Amino acid sequence: MFAFVNYLKNLIYNMLAIFSFGRKKLSNTLSIYVKTNTGNTLSVDLEPHMDIKDVKEMVAPQLGLAPDELKIIFAGKELSDTITISECDLGQQSIIHAVKARTMPKTAINGKTMLETPISEESPEEFASTKPLCETLTDLQMTEVNEKSGSPVRERRKAHFFVYCSQCEKVCTGKLRVRCGICKSGAFTVHRDPACWDDVLKKKRITGHCENYEIPCVENELGDPPFTEFYFKCSEHSSGGETDFAAPLNLIKTNHKDIPCIACTDTSDTVLVFPCEAGHVTCLDCFRQYCISRLLERQFLEHPNGGYTLQCPVGCASSYIEHVHHFKLLSKEQYERYQRFATEEYVLRNGGVLCPQPGCGMGLLVDAECKRVQCQNGCGFVFCRNCLQGYHIGECLETPQPNAGAALNYTIDPLRASEARWDEASKIAIKVTTKPCPQCRTATERDGGCMHMVCTRSGCSYEWCWVCQTAWTRDCMAAHWFG
Repeated sequence: MFAFVNYLKNLIYNMLAIFSFGRKKLSNTLSIYVKTNTGNTLSVDLEPHMDIKDVKEMVAPQLGLAPDELKIIFAGKELSDTITISECDLGQQSIIHAVKARTMPKTAINGKTMLETPISEESPEEFASTKPLCETLTDLQMTEVNEKSGSPVRERRKAHFFVYCSQCEKVCTGKLRVRCGICKSGAFTVHRDPACWDDVLKKKRITGHCENYEIPCVENELGDPPFTEFYFKCSEHSSGGETDFAAPLNLIKTNHKDIPCIACTDTSDTVLVFPCEAGHVTCLDCFRQYCISRLLERQFLEHPNGGYTLQCPVGCASSYIEHVHHFKLLSKEQYERYQRFATEEYVLRNGGVLCPQPGCGMGLLVDAECKRVQCQNGCGFVFCRNCLQGYHIGECLETPQPNAGAALNYTIDPLRASEARWDEASKIAIKVTTKPCPQCRTATERDGGCMHMVCTRSGCSYEWCWVCQTAWTRDCMAAHWFG
């Protein structure tokens, strides 16, 4: 009996150990989909320590190819064999592309048949970068190092792209994806990395090479290469495939400069930077309050590019928010009201009228001479266009104007406005417009573009990072891509 009890005890311990091991393995394993340019999709389980060469060896036999005949493409780049899965920052159910490397046809030279060899259509400069476009960023604090005192660089703080995810119904961290702008295939490599938000948000600024063999992609009849289409997805839930999309919120940033809010003066981890020259900063709670205040006062304005939108609360010129997805920070009811007001403003601006019946508000476009208006496709109410009362014969009677209600007060202290400036903080942090090359100390000025610097002094050519002033590394490429 005692032996039987021990047997059961050992059996239970072994089962618990197996289950525990299984859970640990499951937590590290990534279930990834591999799409081929023949239309097949394979499902593979990858470990973070595996490299791209391992992936090729797993996938190639299922495609009837040798591993060296495959190219693995992810996030706009062909990945080299030595890159590990952990470096790619893949999420569950992410999609990578496996395509057959193009080869030169067999040719006869001096009576001998030469073997086929893989070729690349990109130039050596374009093909040299084989790491994926990073899905998240890691920004260094913009604080100058005191070399004499040896004070360390401040601790790194994670920075992310931010998106509004309709599935999560909130602001989430996002990941950048790349596809062909012609056929929408993800088997696409870019000719250059984006250097600013306009490269990402505006079309046809960057070209690339599409691996879609069935339908060769060209932009026009001149045979120009296809353009790159960037898009974002939420990083806080499993991938929904290549059609998964989340609206980018380019004005929301990680507050690695520790700028106080323009309204409440608190320093928040995540802030919104208005697109004005000063770059005034507000925390997300105060931005919501600002939007609600202007919404109740119906003081949103129509802008040619931004639609029904707001500008910087300080009143700065050229500060309108052009991407209205930022207003999804409002509650669902408030955002629906925002959309309704935007529609109403469009109707009124085009000479229309709104049905005055409570609970309706249907927008109606009618002739300017028409006095009798009937709400079509709405409540059917018939009213007078001039006084918005029930239709009548004769002159309109004066009616009291409806009270819009008490509006929320949202004011900005000029002193706070002078302190809550994103660009001014950068000037204070960097202090100078030039920095010395870490190797030869030659003064170098950055006049735009990325943070990857190459010393122009003859015989030096040292590659270094403008932000951390050390040798250019993968971490720098991830951290300071385009600011």
